[in-house]
Amino acid sequence: MGSQSVKAITTQKERKKFVYHLLKDVDAFERMIRDDLFEKGIQRVGAEQELCLVDQYFRPSLNALKILENVNDPHITTELALFNLEINLDPFELKEDCFVKLEKQLEELLNKVNKEANNIEQNQVILTGILPTLKRKDLVFKNMTPFRRYKTLNKVIKDLRKDDFKLHIQGVEDLILKHNSILFEACNTSFQVHLQIDVDNAIDMYNWSQAIAGPMLSVMCNSPLLLGRELWKETRIALFQQSVDLRNPSYLLREQKPRVSFGNKWVKHSVLELFTDDISRHAPLVTSDFEEDSLALLEKGIMPKLQALNLHNGTLYKWNRLCYGVHNNVAHLRIENRYIPSGPSIKDEIANAVFWVGVMQGMPKEYKKIWKKMAFEDARSNFMNAAKTGIDTYFNWCGKGIPAKKLIKKFFLPIARKGLEKSKIATNDIDYFLGIIEERIDKNTTGASWLIKNKRLLNRKLPKFDTKIVLTETICKNQQQNIPVAQWEDVDLSKSRISTQKNKLYKAMSTELFVANEHDLVELVLRVMKWNKVSHIPVVNNLNKIVGVISKKQLSNFDFSKPINKQKTAKRMMDTGFISLTPETSIDTAKKLMNRGEKTCVLIIEADELVGIFTQNDLSSIQS
Repeated sequence: MGSQSVKAITTQKERKKFVYHLLKDVDAFERMIRDDLFEKGIQRVGAEQELCLVDQYFRPSLNALKILENVNDPHITTELALFNLEINLDPFELKEDCFVKLEKQLEELLNKVNKEANNIEQNQVILTGILPTLKRKDLVFKNMTPFRRYKTLNKVIKDLRKDDFKLHIQGVEDLILKHNSILFEACNTSFQVHLQIDVDNAIDMYNWSQAIAGPMLSVMCNSPLLLGRELWKETRIALFQQSVDLRNPSYLLREQKPRVSFGNKWVKHSVLELFTDDISRHAPLVTSDFEEDSLALLEKGIMPKLQALNLHNGTLYKWNRLCYGVHNNVAHLRIENRYIPSGPSIKDEIANAVFWVGVMQGMPKEYKKIWKKMAFEDARSNFMNAAKTGIDTYFNWCGKGIPAKKLIKKFFLPIARKGLEKSKIATNDIDYFLGIIEERIDKNTTGASWLIKNKRLLNRKLPKFDTKIVLTETICKNQQQNIPVAQWEDVDLSKSRISTQKNKLYKAMSTELFVANEHDLVELVLRVMKWNKVSHIPVVNNLNKIVGVISKKQLSNFDFSKPINKQKTAKRMMDTGFISLTPETSIDTAKKLMNRGEKTCVLIIEADELVGIFTQNDLSSIQS
């Protein structure tokens, strides 16, 4: 999907033409394996850095295209949303100081982007799995990057679903909502690491990448928060799958499996199975103008680009994805690790890459033909459990239960060291970057655990949205100093430039809400008020839309001893002339409107949802 020239398949003629080229590519790929036409004897490592852009208040900035134009560097490109960009790093041969080179280039390019961002309304770059300050109102169609490939994918998936997208993620808290575009995918930012592999050991290497995914992820988690809710330790895993899931409730047979997935089984005979299984399970969505006949090019000694195969592969999002590429008429295979999140710092990201590559390179001989040692379902279960519980996960590793920290420290870190030594990586670099991983284990600290701990501490002192701003501000500060997360201190509010003055509604509103249905008995409404010590209850209709509000004052003289009054419903008593404002409205404005209308409360609504209530009691507590 990196191509700008994709278009939706809308006719049978387009579909037939695409499938014709797709099958030619499959045959060409099979011939290339048979005739040993892939590069061998050399390995390279590369990465893609997805990043968020924030304004001076640490809210999402929509200036991606302006910043991109000013940076003017081919390494830097667009992403799905206008508050994201992507940096494509050069591949480096896997040897000696390659990871230091990777780190240096990443620092230089991030500084380049950050410099231009600072020149536009004091914007800045942040590396984080999910930006803490994102709101639902940020994830609307108008904030999608206005390029054809993004709009095409959004339209195709929506047309196939024939319904809005649905999110339901259960963690410490629950998040349930509907949305009308794939832009929730843009919440996710990752650090995707690519490792070139030889075709001769591709089957074992790919299977090994699947087996180790859970333990690797457990110590790398950095995305526990979405829209302020505390969900999974790596919420990206659930969010990405659901945000582009085109399966509708009827579960059409061709699309029983999600397009974002861990996979279905071990590869046993040929890596071609990864592509043929995907073609069997997933219908093509998009096409392009194909200029080559793959088989004809092979006859001439030209390595084909396999455009149709790569395009179809680009609409599927496995957490470990096999990729095909050609450079200077030399074809190669690589595994793309897609589950590593952005952040918490550049040092952490490079350490994650070093650890993963080391474990891949150090695969013990007894883990070849891994299906003899481990059930695929255990590998998939380990991965999902790691996404949910992170460094505290308890794994099933080859039939034995073992905690994540013990498995990583006693088993995987030694394997990583051997793999890196085999690849002739500089000893100082091995010690330093694996030391970052070991320090996370010793201090029981990942990006996710730091975020959760500090979010809970700040929630005792600040409104929820100020908490998200201060967290984001602190992440930015620590990233600028490039401090590994295990060395981060807890947030110090005295060092924050975020105002704690209660001048906006979101800083003073009540967010623990009790709501009545318009058909509820008034007596129930009054009892809910007494039980929970609240003075106002919003009223909704059967579509869950706010239609009124009832105050305790309204019910103070209501005589429930009369049988007729016991049958009265909220609809008969509610005030339908309520005031509704947004969270960022000033308290002074709310006060004036309340006084003018002789109202005792204001309902706070954002993105058509009730998010808070501000009452005369709240106003009095501020003024006292």
